[in-house]
Amino acid sequence: STASAPEDDAPNRYSRTERTSYSRYSRDANSSGSSLPSNTLEKRIEELERELAKERQENARLMKVAQDKEELIGKLKEEIDLLNR
Repeated sequence: STASAPEDDAPNRYSRTERTSYSRYSRDANSSGSSLPSNTLEKRIEELERELAKERQENARLMKVAQDKEELIGKLKEEIDLLNR
């Protein structure tokens, strides 16, 4: 059950990160004034959304790898216990 706990927190972590990224980007855009055209900002947002999607995929892949390793560790611990008996 401990291996699945981080996955349960993942949606909350993503939304918090997403809000932080967007608000930070908005602040940066506002601080630079209106010098950037809105289509440039829209392209930048689309680029950031694609990057976010890639990072989420990579994060999901790494979480799966970590879960698989945790399961293997548990099985090996059981095997060690059996051998010690």
